[in-house]
Amino acid sequence: MYITMNEPREKIANQAVQVWRISNTIGHGIALIVLGILLYSSEHFNWYSWIQIALFVLIGLIGLSSIFSIFIEPVFLQKTWRYEIDEEFIQMKHGRWNESHTLIPMEKVEFVRTEQGPIMRKYGLYNLIIGTTTSSHTIPAIPEKQAKLLKVKIAQLAKVKESDLAKGEEG
Repeated sequence: MYITMNEPREKIANQAVQVWRISNTIGHGIALIVLGILLYSSEHFNWYSWIQIALFVLIGLIGLSSIFSIFIEPVFLQKTWRYEIDEEFIQMKHGRWNESHTLIPMEKVEFVRTEQGPIMRKYGLYNLIIGTTTSSHTIPAIPEKQAKLLKVKIAQLAKVKESDLAKGEEG
């Protein structure tokens, strides 16, 4: 017996690219500042020369990593992320080379909540977190109005109690 399912069609917000670029820039900037401080310390306190070499190698690797994670990865993620929510399942699909397609049966959903950090708040986006007994799954970068509607829809379809819905908001 085979079940035919449609591929997920809903996309995440286009502003996700800017949000991910900003947060990746901040992360890589902090790493480069720390490595710069260590490099200065190694020069000032006459540490072993191999430490300076290792620090220069790390700075180079972080520089290459930053090019990928600031300019390429956010666009790629936004283009490949899809989700679909219906009466029976929550589907999440992302990735091109290492494709991940997750199906969550509605009867397994224990909580649903939204999260928003300061950068996402600026762009009016939320992450939707769906919790099951063993794990939690995140649909990133959904516009505010749509995220709140989806949270209520999933809660109703999964028959999540009002107390569980409030608990999910605390964490």
